[in-house]
Amino acid sequence: MNFWNRVYENARRRRLFRDGDAILLAVSGGPDSVVMLDFFAGQARKHRLKLRVCHINHKLRGRLADADAAFVKKLGAEYGLETSILSADVRKLAKAHNKSVEHAARDARYRLLSGTALKHGCALVATAHHADDHAETMLLNLLRGTEPKGLLGIPERRELCRKGRRKVELIRPLLAVSRREIEGYLKVNALKSRKDHTNEDEHYTRNWIRATLLPLMLKRQPRLREHLAELAAKLAPYLKK
Repeated sequence: MNFWNRVYENARRRRLFRDGDAILLAVSGGPDSVVMLDFFAGQARKHRLKLRVCHINHKLRGRLADADAAFVKKLGAEYGLETSILSADVRKLAKAHNKSVEHAARDARYRLLSGTALKHGCALVATAHHADDHAETMLLNLLRGTEPKGLLGIPERRELCRKGRRKVELIRPLLAVSRREIEGYLKVNALKSRKDHTNEDEHYTRNWIRATLLPLMLKRQPRLREHLAELAAKLAPYLKK
């Protein structure tokens, strides 16, 4: 319960969602998004939330990606939620727009999530980024060279899109907890999830930060995640003006 209390109390303090909100849940099938889905399903009745699941198939992993989509479709049904399965040919998009596969995937993902949220009347889109993702993003920006805003990491809430008077905002309720805590919750509650082995390829800088750099830094300073989050929070009032 302490895990959920921390997630909910942080969401309440940051006003990430309100009673009666319609929320589109971005579910990849990985541990993080499965735990996020379980959290919102547990909150839905008490807070009268209207939930819908959305899965994006990036067409990067062949049959494995198709299996991920089928897993999420089944998972949504088990929770009694309508599920949208969408796809984007990310390699083709990357080539057409002269972008990296990572950037093309991100652009396609948020474009499809925006369109789905607008179509189904969802004012919020929730993704399962957590404290480690936040730290990794700050370190990645430092390594690449960044403007000061790059030190803000991943915002807990931001505008995703707008169409006339209709606005969709992106929320990240799991930023209050770490990857290890999420995996622990998954194990204790025997929740099934899918594993994307491309996340282990250290050719990609973010994966190298995740697998090699961040663990080394955490050995020296176990509170590194908290320190980076505190730094971002202190900088935010000055950099968002």
